[in-house]
Amino acid sequence: MKNQQKAYFYGLGAVACWSTVATAFKLSLGYFSPAQLLLVATITSSLLLLGILACLGKLLLLVQSIKAHPTYYLLLGLINPSLYYLVLFQAYDRLPAQQAQTLNYTWAITLTLLAVPFLGQRIRKQDWLAIILGYLGAMVIATKGDIFSLNFEDPLGVALALLSTLLWAGYWILNTRHQGDPLVTLTLSFLVAIPLVTLATGLWSDFQLLAWQGWVGAIYIGVFEMGIAFVLWLMAMRYAEHTARISNLIFISPFASLLLLYFLVGEEIYPATLIGLLMIVAALVIQQLKIKR
Repeated sequence: MKNQQKAYFYGLGAVACWSTVATAFKLSLGYFSPAQLLLVATITSSLLLLGILACLGKLLLLVQSIKAHPTYYLLLGLINPSLYYLVLFQAYDRLPAQQAQTLNYTWAITLTLLAVPFLGQRIRKQDWLAIILGYLGAMVIATKGDIFSLNFEDPLGVALALLSTLLWAGYWILNTRHQGDPLVTLTLSFLVAIPLVTLATGLWSDFQLLAWQGWVGAIYIGVFEMGIAFVLWLMAMRYAEHTARISNLIFISPFASLLLLYFLVGEEIYPATLIGLLMIVAALVIQQLKIKR
């Protein structure tokens, strides 16, 4: 049954989880490398999602789904969490968290562009306006407001943050082509990713996971960013009478995240970050508008 109050409750819970992850990423990367952080977080999330599926009596769906589409799930796991989070964590390792988080927020705009060749969708006039505004906001953030000089403090970090949006948008485009249970799909993505991330850790890092602070951060990320937040959002969508109203809650997340970065990480929030973020949020709002002819 639809219940808008329950939808708001679950939606705000998901937003609360997402608001804390930029802080968790930045603090945890002080103790673990990106590959180490992802390895522990992926295993943690996999165990959590398996437990949820067991409670729902859906474990058999895992076997049926992977047997039916093994290549599809291998590709999903390669993109998310493997490549997506490795790239995103590298961006957080190189940039101030406020920049990495806000640049990553342009993934919905990237999705609009990718939907044209891969889903056959057309871009409306308002979408073009949103794309221009969104990427101008990204430029303001990346150059700390000095947009005309194109002077990037860390060009590779900026490129990695923008590449993460491409990977995340690609992951969701793949999801639209498959009508399986979303929780089963996410669980299989993480299970498939464990050996891939283990290999990446062996190649680019090591298995000396000694800092307890890194363990706490990685487990937190696995439970809340990669697990509970997704389940809460699914519940919010299930109960929502008005999906758009619930979707708009996501705009709270980046602003709440900046406050946490300021108080917990000690990052000075640049004026350019706030201006760029407002431009990106405005672009996302423009995308959602239904303009009458």
